[in-house]
Amino acid sequence: MKLRIAAAVATGVVLIGFWAWPLAAPPEPLGAVSLFAGDVSFSNVIILAALAFLAGLLAYFLAWPYGREIGILAVPSGLAIWAVRCGNMAGLMRMNSTLPQREALFAALKWEPVFWLVIVAAGFAGVLAGQKIRAKPELDKAKKKANSKSNIYLNTASALIASGLIAQFCIRILAQDVKMGSLVAQPTVGQIVFAVFVSFGLAAFIVKKFLDASYIWPTIASALVTGFTIMTYVKQSALQRLAQEWPVVFFPNAVISILPVQIVAFGTLGSITGYWLAVRYNYWRKHGQEG
Repeated sequence: MKLRIAAAVATGVVLIGFWAWPLAAPPEPLGAVSLFAGDVSFSNVIILAALAFLAGLLAYFLAWPYGREIGILAVPSGLAIWAVRCGNMAGLMRMNSTLPQREALFAALKWEPVFWLVIVAAGFAGVLAGQKIRAKPELDKAKKKANSKSNIYLNTASALIASGLIAQFCIRILAQDVKMGSLVAQPTVGQIVFAVFVSFGLAAFIVKKFLDASYIWPTIASALVTGFTIMTYVKQSALQRLAQEWPVVFFPNAVISILPVQIVAFGTLGSITGYWLAVRYNYWRKHGQEG
């Protein structure tokens, strides 16, 4: 199992993390990977999505017979390489020092995580394609659930909202560096990796344990947390005060100090890990106590 996981992760690291790096690499050595910087062209987006699909497809077969469960690690693992090797939010703030520039920056960053989630979804589509190729024709088992559609929708909405709230709360605690009143300084890359991974891992564990929800919902929440936080904490008056009185390394909320690519990459990896930890925990509670 460890070899299968390593193979799936290595596929994403090679294809996305290193081979596809020139598609989004910033011109500055320590520049941030961001759509706002304008370094990712439309043609590069298409190539990146195709490579993500290929990474998921290859990872599925390399991790066989657990390709569906493990292959999804490929693309977020590759994006995680980008998230570690690029610059940070403070760098973007430094390049956009005026109030109008920062307003435009945060207006764009609200939606950028959705793009990175689409790239992760392209990898998942590759996994599903591999499953289609490999699967043998079977009779439709048609598992009928007693739950009504309204209950399913309620459970899904609860899982999505709970994941976002839990992750945001935990990131605010774990990703704090120097704190000055209500402001927090830019966290280090190590802090970001730890905070986002653990926060979404905990969120996925909880929603699986109590709502029996998939890692899909915490993963989707990783694309929504940034936008929600920006709409809540980034007001014109706050931006103006920051621009006039504080260095670029200070932010009104720790979530805002994390690049979208960082929060989606490590949020996805944390969500998948937390989900399977919950599965193993439930199995241990059931069978371990019986033993």
